[in-house]
Amino acid sequence: MLNLFVLAAEAGKPASESHNPIIPELNELVYSLIAFAVLILLFKKFGFEAVKNGMDARTKRIRTDLDQAESAKGEAEGILSEYKKQLADAKAESNRIIDEARQQAEKVKADVIESTNKEVADLKAKATQDIETARTAALASLQTSVASIAIELAEKVVEKNLDRDTNKRLIDSFIAKVGS
Repeated sequence: MLNLFVLAAEAGKPASESHNPIIPELNELVYSLIAFAVLILLFKKFGFEAVKNGMDARTKRIRTDLDQAESAKGEAEGILSEYKKQLADAKAESNRIIDEARQQAEKVKADVIESTNKEVADLKAKATQDIETARTAALASLQTSVASIAIELAEKVVEKNLDRDTNKRLIDSFIAKVGS
């Protein structure tokens, strides 16, 4: 039907006028305006509420998502600060444990050195005592040997044998005088 209107409109025009493709014909403008107005009215009556509700729902969803993102960010910052605090506490605890271990190691070292020095002193004292005991025993043995040799020599010189006990006392007293 539209084609008939267009043909009728073209039949009334002179052939000398040329058609401008940019500027529409008057009848096209009228039909386009009527169609546009009908579409606006239909959209306003049926589609406007649906689009408005969709936009409101989208706005609400975006606002909810932003609020959730803000709360998640706040939680993440809280967790991060908690982890940083725990890390700092762990570092402080490890430093304290290391310091305690160093102090204990120094104490053990000092105890070992003290124990070793005491053992060395005890060994020196025992060695000195053993040396003194050995010296005393050697001197006693030497005195006995010297006494026996002196008695034998005295017997040979005097050619007379005094009794053994008297000779021994005599020599022991002589050695005591010489030894002191």
